[in-house]
Amino acid sequence: MDDSMNIDEGSGAVTRKGRGFRSPAGADSTADEGRYERLETQHQKDGDTGKAARSVEGWIVLVTNVHEEASEDDVQDKFADYGEIKNLHLNLDRRSGYVKGYALVEYETYAEAKRAIDEASGTKLLDQELQCDFAFVRPPPNVPRGNPRRGGNARRRSASPARR
Repeated sequence: MDDSMNIDEGSGAVTRKGRGFRSPAGADSTADEGRYERLETQHQKDGDTGKAARSVEGWIVLVTNVHEEASEDDVQDKFADYGEIKNLHLNLDRRSGYVKGYALVEYETYAEAKRAIDEASGTKLLDQELQCDFAFVRPPPNVPRGNPRRGGNARRRSASPARR
């Protein structure tokens, strides 16, 4: 057995530096473009969803004004009428052990979530009127962001104090 290392001298190894390791064809090569498949947009997949946006697994409805003594079963029973619930979160306050006042209900389809929002908003659960809406919404299109005088896309932060 030979314990010596094989060293390849003068192999012409290509050193790669910087972002993205440009291809040897040049910096303006478009060989990698078109390699990825295009994902369906939610408009194609679920029809007209308006301003609502889908989470990774489903459509999440944010239910607010939930009574502090409501149980997970109470919320489950209330929202099971509108479709099959994939997931339900009823967050509790660590200190008091009571419900924080909101619940997240996840549905598989947009139609189920929309029906739950339309029909459950304004109804009562343990003598409190529930408010429902989508947890995720899309921002309005073509809204300019940032201060146009400072480059247009500047971060929102306070100005530094003036020097004396």
